[in-house]
Amino acid sequence: MTRAKKWLLILLMPWWYALHAHAQMPQVTGRVQDEDGGPLPNVVVTLKSAFANYHTLTDASGNFNFNNAFYGGPYTIIFSYVGFDEQQLSDYVLKPGNLITISVKLKSAVKALQQVVVVGYGTTFKTDISSAVTIVPSSELSRGVVTSVGELLQGRVAGLDISKDGNPNGLPMVILRGPSTLNLAQQPFYVIDDVPDADISLVSPDDIMSVEVLKDAAATAIYGNRAANGVIYITTRKGKPGNMQTVYNGYVGVQKISNTIEVATASELRDFLKANNKALAPADDNGANTDWQKEVSRTGFAQNHNLSFNGGTDKLLYSGSMNYFKNEAILKKSFLERFAGRITLEHKALNNRVKFKYSLYNTISNQGDVDSLVFSNVLTFLPTLNIYNSDGTFHEDLTRTKTYNPLALIENNQYNTKINTFLGTAGMEAQLPFGITWNFNLDYQTRTTNYNSYYNSYSKLAYSLNGEALRSTYQDLKRVVETYFGYEFKWRKNHHLKFLLGYSWQQDDNGDGFQTTNINFPSDATGYYNLGLGQPPPGFIPNYGTTSLETLRLISFYSRINYNYKNQLLFQASLRRDGSSAFGINHRWGYFPSVSAAWRLVETKFIKQFNSISDLKLRLSYGITGNTIGFDPLTPLLLNGSTGAFYYNGTYIKSIGPIQNPNPNLQWEKTGQVNAGLDFGLFNNRVTGTIDVYDKNTTGIIYKYQQPASASYTPGNVIYANAGSMNNRGIEFSLSATPVDTKTFKWSGNLNLAHNRNEVTTLSNNIYKVNYILTGLTSNAGQSSVYSQIIQAGYPVGEFYTLHYLGKNAAGVSMFEDANGKPTTAPKSTDQRYMGDAQPRLVFGFSNSFKLYSWSLDLFFRGVTGNKILNATLAAINSPSDATNHNIPKQTLSESYNDFNANLYSDRYLESGSYLRLDNLTLGYTFNTKSKYVKSIKARLTGTNLFTLTGYSGIDPEMNVGTITPGIDNHNYYPKTRSFIAGLAFEL
Repeated sequence: MTRAKKWLLILLMPWWYALHAHAQMPQVTGRVQDEDGGPLPNVVVTLKSAFANYHTLTDASGNFNFNNAFYGGPYTIIFSYVGFDEQQLSDYVLKPGNLITISVKLKSAVKALQQVVVVGYGTTFKTDISSAVTIVPSSELSRGVVTSVGELLQGRVAGLDISKDGNPNGLPMVILRGPSTLNLAQQPFYVIDDVPDADISLVSPDDIMSVEVLKDAAATAIYGNRAANGVIYITTRKGKPGNMQTVYNGYVGVQKISNTIEVATASELRDFLKANNKALAPADDNGANTDWQKEVSRTGFAQNHNLSFNGGTDKLLYSGSMNYFKNEAILKKSFLERFAGRITLEHKALNNRVKFKYSLYNTISNQGDVDSLVFSNVLTFLPTLNIYNSDGTFHEDLTRTKTYNPLALIENNQYNTKINTFLGTAGMEAQLPFGITWNFNLDYQTRTTNYNSYYNSYSKLAYSLNGEALRSTYQDLKRVVETYFGYEFKWRKNHHLKFLLGYSWQQDDNGDGFQTTNINFPSDATGYYNLGLGQPPPGFIPNYGTTSLETLRLISFYSRINYNYKNQLLFQASLRRDGSSAFGINHRWGYFPSVSAAWRLVETKFIKQFNSISDLKLRLSYGITGNTIGFDPLTPLLLNGSTGAFYYNGTYIKSIGPIQNPNPNLQWEKTGQVNAGLDFGLFNNRVTGTIDVYDKNTTGIIYKYQQPASASYTPGNVIYANAGSMNNRGIEFSLSATPVDTKTFKWSGNLNLAHNRNEVTTLSNNIYKVNYILTGLTSNAGQSSVYSQIIQAGYPVGEFYTLHYLGKNAAGVSMFEDANGKPTTAPKSTDQRYMGDAQPRLVFGFSNSFKLYSWSLDLFFRGVTGNKILNATLAAINSPSDATNHNIPKQTLSESYNDFNANLYSDRYLESGSYLRLDNLTLGYTFNTKSKYVKSIKARLTGTNLFTLTGYSGIDPEMNVGTITPGIDNHNYYPKTRSFIAGLAFEL
């Protein structure tokens, strides 16, 4: 550097500092409003020139400012906000001492149409969708004491049937458009932020931006091998350019049991027996009047605290959250405590041509459970007995089997599960020459489960063992490598093409771990923490469990093409080739094609004449999806295992032999689906709706059959094969409306209805044959081998198969119709008949939201109708002749004591499962904050499960629908809760 340049730099430095000081003063300030003059918070405001970009967000009052931009110009100011048209103001020049003040009103866009939708390995606008996809934004998700995504979606999506009891550690059963298989794979396939098959426990409800439900095969076929039951795609909150936003969202709540089963009090039981010249044994009546349902329950307390942050620049975006949730549930010693964390980074490099993405998710949960025997014993344990003996120990009945003091079951037995789930992802998106984009993603997920139980020295579950401890630890590992190329181009303004070509590799290693037990501990103080203290007797064999390491490998090639002509005619086709190690060596690969088309009638000249029609689109699609989950990956193989033991040379030796027949021809279950849909919008989309009609056929259903003895390796001759098929047909309707929308008051509502009809079409093929499958075994005394449901061609899954009740004879004994149409008091299994099914004819949900100034009120109802429930709980305890041994329901007080048939399963215990529930009511208030530190504060009061209108006499009509034995209330139901919650959210 020359001497002259040095002196020039020294002379200019004071001027530079002066200019910089001026730059810290406001240079551009303004306010952003909607069309009605209301403030718009969180609008992205970009100050852009040829040499620099600056970003900020409007505050809660819609205000913004820039104070650190370089002087000069020209600058363009860009205003971007979801649901509004982008606006640009040009040719601004920044000068020292000159303050630019701007006032902007953004115009509402047609929000429903401009919504971006995830379609699997990409996104598109809702206008361009030609398949059945439902989008649920976070604002419409159910709120309350929820622990999983399934609970958030209850009643919100047409065709999505979700059931959940009150167990804080239980998962909801989710089924979309009816059952499609006879194995355990009834649940939809979950994708979180482009990570397929991610564990949904990794996502905190407060971190969800939106949930998209991909329903028809055209939408799901791109996921091929696991999409037969639909796909649920979860999008979490991401960083935005601008200053860092910090948001706290939390609540505290109390919970009560929403309903109990009415059983006889001690005095009612004594009077019933006295009226029938009976009495309790002296040992069974010590003058007590114990309400066992009350004794095992408590007022539950729940709390949730979520702290999230996001921000960034045009080069680097970041977001993250920390969540703490604890639910001390309504049954004593039942709880869930969970810590969750998430962080996501996106970084652009190489002149924005490459974007790197990194995400870390971690969830640590601690669960406490109660023994399932509690649910039956609170109903049957005699109320005439005290809780405790005089020495302070629990009063127990040692003379009867499966009869336990309910409170002792909780206090003397400990069940604890600790789960650590981790997901790490890394990805890259590169803009290659010729307009090609390349994505490469790596996902690594682990789930470690430590299960521990301890029956103390007083426990009847380990009677005389002086304490029994069990510990196990297992890890599931999932690794995914995925890469795909995309290309799109337009020509002549009317034609738009998109191409996708990809590859996926996934390997799951599940069940890597061990289990062991020990007994006879010197003290209960250590519980299950020190197995080495146990002193088992000679010959004791620890319980090592039956879990074994299983490996499933999936390899996929997939492609998709989209064509858009004039935003009027839409076409999509996809093809996926999947290979799975879960099938026989001759049929490991499957092809899953799909095709869909749509016609946007709203773009035609004829429809444009009608100003009231803002959207109208016809859709038609067909596709095939596969299923590779719900059964053991080792199913097609010849397996050897323990077949017992034999005595040799003074000792017992375990024998090893074939336990499963191989099937090299085991192949994919495939589901083909036709879907026709209509999307419409009226009055500038103040009213929008969707109608879908579908026909879904599943073939090659996997089930166990009898192998000819001559070809069998195993004594039972059992082999798993593809033989069955099933059909689901239905119609879905969704409607959203905003009847009133003024500056001070807004009323909006949503309604969804779904009807599905399921039918098993066959259970056999030309090799493997079975006429029917009996299911629905219950644990009722004396009926443990009685089936209550049947799976048979021509009937739906969940068809009840039981006796027909005719009333009582002159002696007061229940009669049933036999196979010849005559009454009998000694029915046989051949007298059972078809009695209706457990699947609802209509599933519905509807909500109303009201906003008046700063107040808001949201109501959400949901329900089902047309289904039946077998009240096996009532049947099990409705045994008047056994009232000297266990308690009875109040209904039994009017029964004949001599009715030895009163508890037999029949249509007497088949009840309507229809119900209407006020699932959620929330009153909210948004404070008008003017602080520069706090952008917004919102408070809310929420009540959940406030009332249920139903004719069902059991504890709750919301029965499990996601299995092949739906609709059976089998005295193992964790009571649902009624919650009252106070919540607070604020943004910094």
